[in-house]
Amino acid sequence: MTSRMFKFGVTAASACVGSVLASYTLDRWNSPHVVGTPLVACLSNIFFIHIFDISLQNQVNNSTQRPPKRKRTLPPRADQIKSLMSGEEFDVLIIGGGATGAGCALDSVTRGLKTALVELDDFASGTSSRSTKLIHGGVRYLQKAILGLDLEQYRMVKEALAERATMLESAPHLTHPLPIMLPVYTWWQVPYYWVGIKAYDLVAGDRNVKSSYYLSKKDALELFPMLKKDKLCGAIVYYDGQQDDARMCLAVALTAARHGATVCNHVEVKELLKKDDGTGKQVLCGAKVKDHISGKEFTVKAKCIVNAAGPFTDSIRKMDNPTVKSICCPSSGVHIVLPGYYSPDQMGLLDPSTSDGRVIFFLPWQRQTIAGTTDLPCEITHTPTPTEDEIQFILSEIKNYLNADVEVRRGDVLSAWSGIRPLVSDPNKDDTQSLARNHIVHVSPSNLITIAGGKWTTYRAMAEHTIDAAIKACNLKPERAEAVTAYLKIEGGQGWTPTMYIRLVQDFGLECEVAQHLAKSYGDRAFAVSKMASLTGKRWPIIGNRIHPEFPYIDAEIRYGVREYACTAVDMIARRLRLAFLNVQAAQEALPVIVDIMGEELQWSKDEKERQIKAATEFLANEMGHTVNRTSKERIPIKLSKEEIQTYIKRFQLIDKDKKGYVSINDIRRALKTFGEGDVSGEQLHEILREIDTNMNGQVELDEYLQMMSAIKTGDVAYSRFARMAELEEQKHEAANLKTKISVDRSGGGL
Repeated sequence: MTSRMFKFGVTAASACVGSVLASYTLDRWNSPHVVGTPLVACLSNIFFIHIFDISLQNQVNNSTQRPPKRKRTLPPRADQIKSLMSGEEFDVLIIGGGATGAGCALDSVTRGLKTALVELDDFASGTSSRSTKLIHGGVRYLQKAILGLDLEQYRMVKEALAERATMLESAPHLTHPLPIMLPVYTWWQVPYYWVGIKAYDLVAGDRNVKSSYYLSKKDALELFPMLKKDKLCGAIVYYDGQQDDARMCLAVALTAARHGATVCNHVEVKELLKKDDGTGKQVLCGAKVKDHISGKEFTVKAKCIVNAAGPFTDSIRKMDNPTVKSICCPSSGVHIVLPGYYSPDQMGLLDPSTSDGRVIFFLPWQRQTIAGTTDLPCEITHTPTPTEDEIQFILSEIKNYLNADVEVRRGDVLSAWSGIRPLVSDPNKDDTQSLARNHIVHVSPSNLITIAGGKWTTYRAMAEHTIDAAIKACNLKPERAEAVTAYLKIEGGQGWTPTMYIRLVQDFGLECEVAQHLAKSYGDRAFAVSKMASLTGKRWPIIGNRIHPEFPYIDAEIRYGVREYACTAVDMIARRLRLAFLNVQAAQEALPVIVDIMGEELQWSKDEKERQIKAATEFLANEMGHTVNRTSKERIPIKLSKEEIQTYIKRFQLIDKDKKGYVSINDIRRALKTFGEGDVSGEQLHEILREIDTNMNGQVELDEYLQMMSAIKTGDVAYSRFARMAELEEQKHEAANLKTKISVDRSGGGL
């Protein structure tokens, strides 16, 4: 408390100085912007809300309960299914394997309750893997809370900031602090934003990550050289957290499994079961489920059922009561991934005011750059897809902040995805039209516990509130009355250290980049992954064959991913590895290798392998932006000069040696052989063909080639292997002509 009050006093005093300076400057220049008064009002509101909130809070019990030790090694999925089918009654059955559902499973099992979790698709297959990857309290929510004297919203931010610190401590391998720059292009906004960000630090108190600070124009450009420098006045840098969201959700589920929970993906709830509780009241007692891997249907008994289905909350609520009103108001958020050179390795960017009033983040992530998000009403679907308009909106917004050397090109979009944010109205209130700003926990007459809304950062607190409600409503008898998850290390975090990757390099002979990736993705489980790696046959690295040359993913991760309950190729490329989110084309190219290794582990037949590749290709096309990328190329008008068109027609005809009017896969194979690349696989040949075959007829026609060259010229496409091949074919042809035309005498070689 002393530390918190000290920080409060220092920050408040600093904020007051900034406020006075801002007001003085504005009065002096007689600016039309009314900022001085809001700044003073803002500060007084900070004091009022903070003191009022402290006075209302109960004394916090500082005694911490020791979390239980892990009980077992990770059981295979088959054993988890057997546990579900055993007929034993669970204390808690959780529906939904996203962040909230996995958090509920971990909270429940560590309190000593017999716990089961079922997920229709895969862990984090929905919104939990499609976030902005930030662990944050919400700067804009704090602004609204302070200016509107909104205590509820203030507490939401405060809780999120406390949970931010907890996440960074519980999974240090999957999370890290990230500085985010807020560039300021109007001088009067410098003190305004400075006070607002300092208030963000203040609310975090002794749970703050790192203190924010001001940067001059020179220092801002040094740290973020891609930034537009015209009219730049300076920048404010503050800290939030960043995570690998899908692997974080998976790690929480695996931690629950190690503590004794039965967690099963690809298991669908078909029906909720009820019984009379002896007083004439119908209460839930279990569910009929279907395992989509084996096709088996069976019944799971449970004293309490938790609905943590995210956007599909209402579908479960209507299984309980078909007449209940819907409470979910879905909103679509699209993100795009750009090459890593768009941003510095360790500095994000925040655009606090886009052209339509939204916020855009521009963040480094896994050596690439994430930009997003949009926020539009949408339909609830299992396959949300990004649209070209949303992608273009994000691109147009980030252009406003980058200098002229960074040409923001449509062709640089490596992948794009849409996540459905499940905003909800509170069924506990009479006015169900207004959306809840925080999460809600609702208990139905039949004791269905619904947890909805909220955000990734507060998943642990949401789970704690949910299990508290479940214990009370269903009269459960836990071994521990209070949650212990705030003091629990997540899977991989127990023995992780920042320099652990060095041991992986020295002990196993892994590449340094691969070792760093394994340490960050698996924590102390990276040693178990490394033991499964195959020999490379090279002097260095000794082990660890990459599944794609541009990324540090190795063969051992596929085998280990199966032990992490990956059942399909989509599970692997999207959530065990993050390849689909980082580069959709690279994911497509790596699919055959991934499916072959999974086939060995899961005994897939040839037909099953083909089915998996087809399903994964459809996923990449529809949900990861592959189709919208291809469509964007088709919409580009051909903008080539007459001379350029003649050059490209000549190159096309050189590859089409049989004068068929199109280029076939055999033409591509023949051309590559002449360049000494005769060992190219059939799948790689098809990849080269597909990147330009917009008509999808298995051949490249002249108009498709011209369309591609025009797209490369305008920047809508970054690179094409087919275009490079055609260029090399022309160079080879010209060199051959030169040798034919120049005689020995004319060359000076005669006697």
